[in-house]
Amino acid sequence: MKKRPDAFTLPSFNFFLFKMRFFIIMCSLMIVTRLPENLSGYHIHMIGIKGTGMAALAELLVSRGAKLTGSDVSDEFYTDALLRKLNIPVSSPFDPSNIPASTKLIIYSTAYTPDKNPELHAAVEQNIPRMSYPEALGAFSQHSYSAGIAGVHGKTTTTGIAGTLLKGLNLNASVLAGSAVSNFGGGCTVINGSKYFVAETCEYKRNFLFFHPQKIVLTSIESDHQDYYPQYEDILTAFLQYIDRLPQFTELIYCSDDAGAREAAKLTFSSRPDLVLTPYGKTAHGDYGIKTLGIQNGQSVFSLRGFDGEFRIGIPGEHSVLNAAAAIALVIGLIKQERKEVTAADLTTIRNSLASFKGAKRRSEILGEVNGILFMDDYGHHPTAIYKTLKGIHDFYPNRRIIADFMSHTYSRTAALLPEFADAFSYADTVILHKIYASAREKYSGSTNGKTLYEQMKKRHKRVHYFEEIMDAKDFVERELRPNDLFITVGAGDNWKLGRAVYNDLLEKAHV
Repeated sequence: MKKRPDAFTLPSFNFFLFKMRFFIIMCSLMIVTRLPENLSGYHIHMIGIKGTGMAALAELLVSRGAKLTGSDVSDEFYTDALLRKLNIPVSSPFDPSNIPASTKLIIYSTAYTPDKNPELHAAVEQNIPRMSYPEALGAFSQHSYSAGIAGVHGKTTTTGIAGTLLKGLNLNASVLAGSAVSNFGGGCTVINGSKYFVAETCEYKRNFLFFHPQKIVLTSIESDHQDYYPQYEDILTAFLQYIDRLPQFTELIYCSDDAGAREAAKLTFSSRPDLVLTPYGKTAHGDYGIKTLGIQNGQSVFSLRGFDGEFRIGIPGEHSVLNAAAAIALVIGLIKQERKEVTAADLTTIRNSLASFKGAKRRSEILGEVNGILFMDDYGHHPTAIYKTLKGIHDFYPNRRIIADFMSHTYSRTAALLPEFADAFSYADTVILHKIYASAREKYSGSTNGKTLYEQMKKRHKRVHYFEEIMDAKDFVERELRPNDLFITVGAGDNWKLGRAVYNDLLEKAHV
């Protein structure tokens, strides 16, 4: 029996619910075509195939028998090696002649539009069936019992952990994460059958509404993507629309420690009493409530209310433990879906697989250590994610001085969350800032830039430095660093290049 959440009211909720359902109906009409269940020999051409998500989807499509070709820019990406391994011909530059006559479907990256990509323009002119990446991922999810992992923070790591556990259990499942995962062999996918499908699903522009979930993991909701969701209520509405795509009597797994996820669960309890609501976190009652939490021998150690014994994960931060609890809840749900009973052997495999998890690319990623200096990189670009990441690193490495280099991403996010960004670096001993890494989807308004953030942060932090260009900071960083320091690049920009450049320089000098 579900326990009723605390009361929650929202003005004009019936009208709000009507608008929510109407939008879902409209979204369902936007899908251009369906993927056939049997993809053997089915020719798909992918425009922008080198993108992380596109290349991962390509791997899944090949595993189902599809014949693929692709096109992209000529620059070398880490996905090139995967595409070569899959024997997928990739053409560049973009040109209508790259589209083979046998093409039955075009899948394109959302980075491209018909007015700016000649191949996509030709596809429209020739009336070739086409799908965007989110549409294709959604169509792919229709042919499996699918679970979508969603949230403003924690999607990639949660998906990576879930995939690692499923791989260890040898369950008939495929997994797609939004970044490379060490335990996936450095790729973004686990492919071990098609009965179950677990995927990271993105909230931006409501892309996740194309997905067909039987289960949803909801890690967090708060204001983000201000260019598309100006108010918190806008992004909350999008997540509620996603939850409402769950069929009757299926499951929402949500983080009870996160205010936004908790709010969504309360509203869902009222509007969808048929759904099973499964909370996880320190405040959660039930099997996935976190009872104890500590750090031992370089690992986070925790226990869950519904299970005897401890679980361990070797990446820093309380947020990583929450992600682990979410993944455990999802995977145990899939085991029960498969064979009704979770055995002691299953739990042993889950514990061992979790302890082996090494993280995802650009998620508290360790680049290496030289001269006693530890180099890390993290994709965190929202104040909450940054604060939790730095706190976790501080707790994991209490005796190291933390020097954080941050490049903020998008003018709209920086302007909307300026005070929060200024407060997010309290666990860093020294902070280095740069110009804002602009998005192609917005224009500079002239009101907020990198120096605006610098001036705000100086009011709250004693040691803040500003270098407009990332490589302008290189000499300063090399002079500043000393043994037992931890240097981390943070953000969704390209300041990761600074960390790698400094690390490689020091490594080269150390070997002279």
